[in-house]
Order: sequence, then structure tokens, then C-alpha cells
Amino acid sequence: MSTTFQLDTATSRANPTPAPMKRLTVPKIQAHKADGETKQPLVMLTAYTARMAQLLDPHCDLLLVGDSLGQVIYGLPSTVPVTLDMMCAHGAAVVRGSYHAVVAVDMPFGSYEASPGQAFESASRILKETGAAAVKLEGGEAMAETVAFLTGRGIPVMGHVGLTPQAVNALGSYRARGKTEAESDKIIADGRAIAEAGAFAVVAEGVMESIADRLTEALACPVIGIGASAKCDGQILVTEDMLGLFERVPRFVKRFDDMAERISGAVAGYAHEVRSRSFPTADQTYRPKS
Repeated sequence: MSTTFQLDTATSRANPTPAPMKRLTVPKIQAHKADGETKQPLVMLTAYTARMAQLLDPHCDLLLVGDSLGQVIYGLPSTVPVTLDMMCAHGAAVVRGSYHAVVAVDMPFGSYEASPGQAFESASRILKETGAAAVKLEGGEAMAETVAFLTGRGIPVMGHVGLTPQAVNALGSYRARGKTEAESDKIIADGRAIAEAGAFAVVAEGVMESIADRLTEALACPVIGIGASAKCDGQILVTEDMLGLFERVPRFVKRFDDMAERISGAVAGYAHEVRSRSFPTADQTYRPKS
């Protein structure tokens, strides 16, 4: 089993289940795309906790500990306030709860932009404290030097272009990118720059479908789409969005369930039984053995 920390199986509910398989690696993820083609798209979802990682892991090639946890877990207005401490804590939990997927951890805003040296300090801390295989950072041409610096020192990097949520204050909104020719060309140039700098994969978020298609064709490394194109080399969604845990989700999200409604129904049933004193019953209480 390739988790970093073992959990006491006698006391903890969240125990990684050993399985007769090896964890996927970054080179194996890269090898999904050969000669510009990916025969089987990569499956990627976000995870922030050990238990969710356990549930997602058998079905995914990659798990992303996204800084979207700022909104999903902490109720923050954006990803900007997320800290390195948050990412390390949740990253370690996801690694503990998985044994198959490659785990990548987002580098939060302010932890890598100042210099390649700052990025290395942050990235090395993430890998040491979490046991994850890779980090992800946002930005294109401006981050190419940093990507090259990290990959040259043994830190696998996933890039992120198009709609970059950490830059929402500069962008002004979360609208789709690539609607103008200049914006389209910039996205392609950004993707090429970080791929050539050594990124093993690139996330393309919130871009026009035609741009995502061009980017996928242009890059030798896998392009993972989110609000992009079915022709990308893989797809990622925020797990809580695709499970229907929030009322409002981006238009590019398909809800594969309505977990919010199911949870609400279960809690309503619990509340009714508590108030009517029909729970707990003899099955849920302790009595002397006769």
C-alpha cells in the first residue's frame, strides 16, 4: 500500500483499503497520450478528505486536492484566501485515503508567484507533508520559468490555463475565456509554454470548445478539460458539483446525482425520529446481557 501514513484500523472509520495494485505514476499519466493521441481519456476528480478519496480512488486516474476547497469546504468567496497549511492538511488526508490514483495538490495563491525559489520551497513542503506525487499551479508563459525550475529539481508539475480562478480579481469574473482571437492565441501560447517547460499535464478550464481542441492537438502532454471539450485527453470536475451537493453550479457541470436532496431527506427522517422518540431503539442502545 502506497499511502504515506497508516491509520489505526481499530479506531478510525477512514482506513485505506489495501489492494493488489500499484499506484499510478506521473510517467504513466503522460504515457496515456502517445503520438498526439489519447485512446482512453483520463478520469480526474477533486478530493479534500480521506473518506472521499477512498470512494473516488478506484474510479479515477488522478485526484486533485484543489484550492476549490476554499469554497467547497470552508465557505470562502474565492480560492484567493486559501493557505499552504490548508492544502497540506487536506493533501495528506487524500493521500492517506487513496492507493491507486496519482494525487496532485494545488499550490495556493501567493505561494509560488514571487520567484522559482519561493515556488520550490512551497512545492517541496507540499510533497514532504502530504506524500502527493505532484503539484498544480496556475498561469501560462509567466510561469514557464517556474515550471522548468521545479521539474528540473524533481517536482512534477501540472499546469492550468484559460480561466484561472486565483486571478479572478484581475479577470473580473469567472466567464469563459477565448472569445476573442487575441485571447485564444494567448491560451494556446500559455499552454505551449508550460508544456515545453516540462509540465506533465495541463488543465484547460472554462475555454471555448474550439480552443480546447486546438490546445489538445498542439500539446504533447495530456490536456485535462473542465468546461472545455470532449476531445480533451481527460476530464475533471469538482466532485461536490457533479454529485449535486450545491444548488448553483457552473453551466459546464453535469450533475450525476442529487446528493443534496438525498442528504436532506435522510436528515429530515432522523430529526422526525428523534423528536418522536422512535430513535434510538433497542438495536441502538446498550443493555445488560441477560
